[in-house]
Amino acid sequence: MSISFEEMNITAPILRAVKDMGFEEPSPIQEKAIEPALSGRDIIGQAQTGTGKTAAFSIPVLEKVDPKNKATQAIILCPTRELAIQVAEEIRKLAKYLHGIKVLPIYGGQEISHQIRSLKGGVQVIIGTPGRVMDHMRRRTLRLDDVSMVVLDEADEMLNMGFREDIETILSEVPKERQTMLFSATMPKPIMDIVHEYQNDPQLIRVVKKELTVPKIEQYYYEVKAKNKPEALSRLLDMYNPKLSLVFCNTKKQVDELVDELKGRGYFAEALHGDLKQEHRDRVMKRFRTGLTDILVATDVAARGIDVDDVEAVFNYDVPQDDEYYVHRIGRTGRAGRDGRAHTFVVGREIYKLKDIMRYCKTKIKLAPIPTIDDVTNNKIENILDRLEDVMRENDLTKYIDYIDNRVNESDYTSNDLAAAFLKMVMGDEETGEDDINSDTEYYEKTGAENGMARLFINIGKDNKVRPGDILGAIAGESGMPGKLVGTIDMYDKYTFVEVPVEHARRVINAMSKAKIKGKSVSIEPANAKK
Repeated sequence: MSISFEEMNITAPILRAVKDMGFEEPSPIQEKAIEPALSGRDIIGQAQTGTGKTAAFSIPVLEKVDPKNKATQAIILCPTRELAIQVAEEIRKLAKYLHGIKVLPIYGGQEISHQIRSLKGGVQVIIGTPGRVMDHMRRRTLRLDDVSMVVLDEADEMLNMGFREDIETILSEVPKERQTMLFSATMPKPIMDIVHEYQNDPQLIRVVKKELTVPKIEQYYYEVKAKNKPEALSRLLDMYNPKLSLVFCNTKKQVDELVDELKGRGYFAEALHGDLKQEHRDRVMKRFRTGLTDILVATDVAARGIDVDDVEAVFNYDVPQDDEYYVHRIGRTGRAGRDGRAHTFVVGREIYKLKDIMRYCKTKIKLAPIPTIDDVTNNKIENILDRLEDVMRENDLTKYIDYIDNRVNESDYTSNDLAAAFLKMVMGDEETGEDDINSDTEYYEKTGAENGMARLFINIGKDNKVRPGDILGAIAGESGMPGKLVGTIDMYDKYTFVEVPVEHARRVINAMSKAKIKGKSVSIEPANAKK
């Protein structure tokens, strides 16, 4: 039987923040890890990205920090600056109602003087990459005397990126009387060596995956920016025009925001989540079953027990936090022998969580482009013309033909002009202009790389004493993209070409815009791309 956040030994300010964030119940790793962590136990948590592990260690850290003591009391190590920023953002949200607690991410690529100024003002919780934490330790701008908690997040990824020596140096200089929590997707020997050397009787918490089977449903995923999700959803709804649609979000807050967005765009959408009274939920479900509501936006908890045969499409607006949720979600469509489609939106690093889902569920989810504005418009026109053919087959149109003939004879218009004007009137005001949702892929495919890759130009080379490993390490460290995804690296005297997957190209360019390699600022751009 699952336990609620209220049943854990969590104080009211953090519970209030958890509620604001829209979490209805703990994820499996949170349910198993928070209470022993609160009791002071060292923890080994084996869980994939996207399982809610950040809150699993952040809540105990915040509960134990003394806001009256301005010294650093907790250090959280992350493999990349992107993850450090994400973790810091989540901790700040959880600390929303805690006064006097300061949180600071420190990472390479950001001006160190800004970080030094912030550290001088007193910061209780540091989230950092191992290299930058070591920099501050060497400068003595980061004092470890009061550190009582250390967290290693995505420990296996940090070791893969070559941070083992830095991690061991940091752990050896932190006071021995501390709590150490380690979270990792895998447990190779180097991880276990760190466990044996630096943890004290740790409790192993493993989120066990059940054998999952996925129904035979067409499954697609779309790589989008977070800000483009509402537009992407609208286009897919317009393109496929499903009879009934279920849209899943991870939080109640996101459900409410999306319903408001959809209503503003003219869709019949309603919310279903745990904050609604049962009688309200019953009314919402009745309207959905009878087709008065086309789109039901729900959280996983609220959607339990939904049994509606006519759901033609399921949309994972957020990637689910647990593999089982994915199976439960998409199983709502394709019932009673009907066709079903499942669409999942993926933002940035969530692609790794989706790959975990594919692996554990033994299913294939195909990458697909978001329909363009022209795709949607053409599809609407085809649907209207199909309906017109039905009208022509099933009705006597003699009277209406006479009306058209009379109007044509009395004006300079042709019957085609009238038909086109009528089609425009039925279509309404369609969007026109540049379509920027799918533009990245088409742009980077012109850079001369092999299929599926983008070739990027970097303005440093052999003359700068740079090696391929330096390029690889900088790209992986700054962007958060695993180094194994980097393709060919061609080095010349004054510049370098490197290939990365098309879907990661924009992120790599943005992440490297302020990076330095061997102390030199670098410039990176698509190779030979047509501007």
